[in-house]
Amino acid sequence: MKFPENWLRQHVRTDATREELAATLTAIGLEVEEMEVLGDNLDGVIVARIVECAKHPEADKLQVCKVDTGNEVLQIVCGAPNARPGLVAPLATIGTTVGTLTIKAAKLRGVDSNGMLCSAKELALDADASGLLELPDDAPVGTPLADYLGLPDARIELKLTPNRADCFSVRGIAFDVAAACGSDVVPFDATPMPALNDATMDITLNAGADVPRFVGRVIEGIDAHVRTPIWMAERLRRSGIRPISLLVDVTQYVMLEIGQPMHAFDRGLLQGPIGVRRARAGESLKLLDGRDVALDDQFLVVTDNDRAVALGGIMGGADTKVTDNTRNVFLEAAHWVPSAIIGRGRRLGLHTDAGHRFERGVDPELPRQAIEIATRLIVELAGGAPGPVIEAVLPEYLAKPSPVVLRRARLARGLGTTVADNEVERILRALGLDVAAHAEGWSVTPPTRRFDIAIEEDLIEEIARIYGYDNIPATLPGGHTRLVAPTETQVDAATARRHMASRDYLEAVNYAFVDEALLASWHAHEGQVPLANPLSAELGVMRTQLLPGLVAALSRNVARQQHRVRLFEIGKVFHARSMGGDDTAHPKSPLETNRIAAVACGPASLEQWSDRERVVDFHDLKGDLESLAQLSGAKLAFRPSTQPHGHPGRSADVYRVNDDGSGEWPIGWIGQLHPRLAKALDLPVDVVAFELDLTPVLSRNIPRAHALSKFPSVRRDLAFVVPEAVQWTAVKATVEAAAGAFLREVVLFDRYSGAGVESGFKSLAMGLILQDESRTLTDRDVEQVVADVVAALQQQHHAAIRS
Repeated sequence: MKFPENWLRQHVRTDATREELAATLTAIGLEVEEMEVLGDNLDGVIVARIVECAKHPEADKLQVCKVDTGNEVLQIVCGAPNARPGLVAPLATIGTTVGTLTIKAAKLRGVDSNGMLCSAKELALDADASGLLELPDDAPVGTPLADYLGLPDARIELKLTPNRADCFSVRGIAFDVAAACGSDVVPFDATPMPALNDATMDITLNAGADVPRFVGRVIEGIDAHVRTPIWMAERLRRSGIRPISLLVDVTQYVMLEIGQPMHAFDRGLLQGPIGVRRARAGESLKLLDGRDVALDDQFLVVTDNDRAVALGGIMGGADTKVTDNTRNVFLEAAHWVPSAIIGRGRRLGLHTDAGHRFERGVDPELPRQAIEIATRLIVELAGGAPGPVIEAVLPEYLAKPSPVVLRRARLARGLGTTVADNEVERILRALGLDVAAHAEGWSVTPPTRRFDIAIEEDLIEEIARIYGYDNIPATLPGGHTRLVAPTETQVDAATARRHMASRDYLEAVNYAFVDEALLASWHAHEGQVPLANPLSAELGVMRTQLLPGLVAALSRNVARQQHRVRLFEIGKVFHARSMGGDDTAHPKSPLETNRIAAVACGPASLEQWSDRERVVDFHDLKGDLESLAQLSGAKLAFRPSTQPHGHPGRSADVYRVNDDGSGEWPIGWIGQLHPRLAKALDLPVDVVAFELDLTPVLSRNIPRAHALSKFPSVRRDLAFVVPEAVQWTAVKATVEAAAGAFLREVVLFDRYSGAGVESGFKSLAMGLILQDESRTLTDRDVEQVVADVVAALQQQHHAAIRS
């Protein structure tokens, strides 16, 4: 927000100096990002009129001008392209210092010159150096320029936080300054202008809660040729807005002063009635900047007889804009809710002052006030006869502020100090809040412009920043912090990070928002959560998986000649909630899940002389994952996967097995990326990866100690021939179920296919480790277990003992 200091001082009276005012604004949370002093040293610069111009005899680009100063006529040599008879412009007289230049009588190419006609840039008033600063024809010649332009002044630019939408106006800032400086905001004249005719237009609202209020007014018989008065033009210019024409400038002026964006239509180009609705797919609109934009039902439009004539809350249309030929004008001021405007301008590459304000929230009670102020300015400056104010409103969609209770004890506890009751009430009332005292504190009702005040902590923040953080004593904590012992049922994420680092992985941190096209290439776009106001089109949705971003990071490293890359990430993924069940409590908030993912490519180990290089594969990554699961003692099972991003036959779905073996549930995926996906991502290497829900991997039962058996264990090795399609996990589950309580571990130590084994079959050699806690196992016990295992494998997997 950019505004001139003198304008602010018209709304709030304070004796604070310019530097004190800037420091106060920053101290109360309205950070002064830049302050530029204007016209601080214009002594000797006066308003003058050029009465005659003649070509310089020795220079084609110079003119010899006769300039009236009010007391005398001076000869000035000037090279400005807009110098002409009748022009009123600033004149720096002899002895005046302009910048680093002191004006002296001089000869320019042999012609006497007794002063300098100045541009806005030379006077440090504006960046325009294209010609002389043109002043209105009625500017009083001989008057000091500083007096005429209301100088000196300062252009102040604030860096506002998104929650302070009410400070995108001079009057909104005035309330905060008044509270901080112990003064009051100057009463504002918004007296309704009486109607002088019955000119009206019908207004219909067809956008529901998105536009609950629309106010308009017809003014007939205005003189659009009238030039914007210098006081208004200068305030606009010092606020960073270039004056255009009176009607446009009035709407901009009202927006800057009270915060309500407006638009002026040429009534003669409207057929009526006026309406507000959602745009239709394929509908187009020519905007004020000359662009033709294609719309869809995400946009809101103002319509004239159902023809789109303005892009709601963002920019007006070119077909109905006001010009110097406009005689009748239709003023519009509406309340567009933030959710209906956020991100719409960005989609079209537009950033407008109106859109910037509506995205953050504008006071829904301002439209009528804005219409009255704009009407008064237009009638006073350009004449005309206003009709009655026309208003369409959907009151059921207009939010009404609710009282917020501020407890005296809670305020003292939150600030760590006591603020006097009368000071609390003074601050809150100066901010424009309605305050009612009661025994325990106050009931405070915020004005409609303060969207950021909804809970007690918001009021405590208001007291703290206005009372002054420097006035709040700094005290050490009392030492009553309650210590919470870490849970034994969950391995903390920091331990998992250290473990992955010990396995030679580097941690990566990626954006939680990604390109929608990237998720689509991974077939991971189902349930994606779009951002209403993305940083860019490439970061438009929340990630549903960690792997797309992690693989992109791996790809960037490979492209920079990193042949061995091993990365992991712990972070959240987001999915849209389905309506129903527990999700109905927060239907719009996404479901967040903590996950861990890892990717690897290149050699399995660092280059060395004692072993030949081997490319990392599925089993290397599976070993890393199982070692991670050992942190919590989690038992994992692997099943062939059909995930579209996984390589067929080289990827698996990962399951967490209940500790008692009663069941299992899916927690993630591991494998090699599908060659088709690798080609689409332009990956020149094979990549193996895994991604799992973090909580199931790190959850564990409370450790329980038990004595080791003092009796010896027995090992029996068996080799079976089974069909090639039979998975080891299925064989292992069968063995564990058949072996019973004596089985301590089953180990696969060989897999063979080839000579001696029938085609389509494979040989699996396993070791059964048996033990009892109460006695030494006999040969009969062991033989019975082996017989049960053989029988179960023969029955369930058609296995045969290998001879």
